[in-house]
Parts: sequence; C-alpha cells; structure tokens
Amino acid sequence: MGFTIETIKEARERIRAYVTETPVLRLKALDARLGCQVYVKAECMQNTGAFKFRGAMNKILALSEDQLACGIVAASSGNHGKAIAYGAKMMGAKAVIVMPKTSAPVKIEAIRGLGAEVVLCDATERFEIADKICAERGSTMVPPYDDYDVMAGQGTLGLELMEQCPEVSMVVVPASGGGLIGGVSTAVKGISEGVKVYGAEPAALPRYSESLKAGKPVVVPMPEKKSVADALVSQRPGLKNFPVVQEHVDGFAAVDDEFLLKGMKLLLMEGKLLAEPSSCIGIGAVLEGKIPVKPEDKVCFVISGGNVGLEQLELLF
Repeated sequence: MGFTIETIKEARERIRAYVTETPVLRLKALDARLGCQVYVKAECMQNTGAFKFRGAMNKILALSEDQLACGIVAASSGNHGKAIAYGAKMMGAKAVIVMPKTSAPVKIEAIRGLGAEVVLCDATERFEIADKICAERGSTMVPPYDDYDVMAGQGTLGLELMEQCPEVSMVVVPASGGGLIGGVSTAVKGISEGVKVYGAEPAALPRYSESLKAGKPVVVPMPEKKSVADALVSQRPGLKNFPVVQEHVDGFAAVDDEFLLKGMKLLLMEGKLLAEPSSCIGIGAVLEGKIPVKPEDKVCFVISGGNVGLEQLELLF
C-alpha cells in the first residue's frame, strides 16, 4: 500500500500555512456520563468550521495553474463543498459544488456566500452529476474522500492529536466514505500501534460495518428516513480508503440517531462545545454502549465539524 504516515507528513508541510492547529480539550465534566477520561479534538474550530479544509487544501495545492484555471468541481453534503469553495477562492479558481437537496440550509448558503456555484440534486446522483460537469467544462474533480491527497490532508489531524495528547489510549472518529478515519488511523497507528482507533457511523447507513463483514466495499441502501447525521451520507466506503481503514481501524459502531443527539446535547450542555450532529456520533457510540470503554481509558473524540443550523439545534430541545 502506497499510503503511509510519510504521505501525511508531506501533506502537513504543504498545508501548514493555511490550516489552523485545532486544540485537544480535556472535558472532565463528561467523564462520569461516558465512563472514561474524555478528550476532544475540536476540529469544529478549523477554517470553514470542519476538518474537510485540510484535505481540500492539500488537493488544491497539488493542482497545476492550468487545472485551477479550468475550475474545480466537488460533490458534497456540505462541509467538503464549503472547504473547496473557500480554498478555490483563496487560489483564484472557480468552484462548482454538487449537493444533495437534503443538505443543511446553513451549509448551502455558506457555500454560495463564498462565491461557488451550487447544484442541488438527489443524494444518489451527486457524483454522476459532478462527473458530467467536469466533462463539459474541463474542470478537475476533487473527491470528498476517495483520493490519497484528500485522505493525507485529513490525516494531518491525527499527527496533531498525537503530539498534543501523547497519553491517549483510544481515538474515536466519525466515518462516512473514509477519508478522515483512513488518514487519522494511519497517522495514529504510525506513531503508536497500541492506541485503539474506532469508527462511528449512522446505524441507518452502516457502510463500513457491512463492508468489513464482507471483506470488500459494499453499497448499503439509502434509508427511507434520513439520519440527522447529514454529513455522513456515503453509501459505500471509498475504494482507496477501504483497505487503509481495514488495516488500521480496530472496530466500528453503528449508532442510532437517538444516541447521536444525546451526544450532541451532552457536548453542548456539559462540555460547552457546539458541534454539528455528525461530529457527535462518537460520543453517541459510547453512550449507546457500542464502543467499550473503562474509567482509566483516555479517549479522544474527533469533533469533526461545527456547522450547525438552528433547525438542528431545535432537535435537542
């Protein structure tokens, strides 16, 4: 496999001047409820409000001037699109973001506000439509996860985390296509094999749980009732991400929305940290008993984004 911690270290040098080194926070107020020593990697404080800016910027900086001049296209449920729009604006390039109609309105408006063109469609059609736009305009596609440059950028979060919190014994990461958990798990295991890495995904879309059982990427059906985890809507693992995750991740939890929202509310009310629903899925996994923890465990939850709309906050109360 060509994807290693060295790939991630190279990405870190490339994007260092553009990204924020987000803090690891010790949230003692959550210990009793979660049954472990709680830390969070607050990527909700990243530029554009989510981890996606790391991978987007790493990919954009790898493009040639000619590629930038022809524009950038991305299929995204929100945070990746916002990161691409922001990065493209910084580099003077035009961006087109193809988004599901079900994306949070706050994310759609934020992307438009950055000057990108937004194309809305059914969630199952977004990659097909993005490919068609690229073919018509000669633009470059920047995938949300199924790309080594993108995954390497996301992995820089893992390098930071291990430097900031070397005592950590477990890292819990939200998972969709696998760019974040693939990158973070490679970084974490490359520094310390003894640190456990778990993924958390919606029970409504258990693409990694099912794929790991099958030993290959499989497509899970889109549920009739969508999950509140609007940033975790991939139906199958990325083809480049799956073998990386398969090698480095210790297990997956499929989390019910009820516990995801309980995790979001706990983080807000007791941890005093506002995060979007998808980001709280790891805390939900522990609340639901899907990831085993002990009082002596030092568990760092990756809080992957903070782009929250008022309609999502209303779900908590």
